[in-house]
Amino acid sequence: MQNFLSNFLNNYFGALSKDYCVYFYALSILFFILFIISSVSIGLSLIKKPSEVLDLKFLIKSTVVLSYTFIPYLVNRLLHTMCVNSVF
Repeated sequence: MQNFLSNFLNNYFGALSKDYCVYFYALSILFFILFIISSVSIGLSLIKKPSEVLDLKFLIKSTVVLSYTFIPYLVNRLLHTMCVNSVF
């Protein structure tokens, strides 16, 4: 019974191979692209309608959008680095 439980835990909760590091790499690319798109969109809004977008509401929304795309990019980049440099 103990051998079965040990095998079960190793299969479903044990370490994965380094091949799974690509997952974090792909997510970091995705979130970086979203960050660039968000930055360009906010920049274009500032250029096209500067009087309408220079209020506190726009600045807060822009900060939230940029942080919601930059933080996942950074987290996935860190996870990818840790995954690649881990000892297996």
